Amino acid sequence: QVQLLESGGGLAQEGGSLELSCVASGSVYAMNDMVWYRQGPGQQRELVAAINPNGLRNYANSVRGRFTISRDNARNTTYLQMRALKTEDTAVYYCKAQIAPRMGPILDYWGKGTLVTVSS
Repeated sequence: QVQLLESGGGLAQEGGSLELSCVASGSVYAMNDMVWYRQGPGQQRELVAAINPNGLRNYANSVRGRFTISRDNARNTTYLQMRALKTEDTAVYYCKAQIAPRMGPILDYWGKGTLVTVSS
């Protein structure tokens, strides 16, 4: 059984920083693309940042230059460093990873989300 668990959310001041983590546990053999999404109040879920196994990164225009995605393959973990936070960054942040388990097919797994609230 593979699970993703996000952590690091909380309350931040506008202009401040937070770092989110997402760790995969269970029967993980390999991790492919790792992606952060977010869903703000009354909004649709949107892609924030993605990183492939080779470290190639992709960002939403709204966060480029402020957020940095990284990964630690040895620890089955992805990070999202968020700087210069804006009130519009307030959202539940979700981690998604394409994981090859030790047995079974490659599937996309989602975490349950972590809430980030940015106050002015």
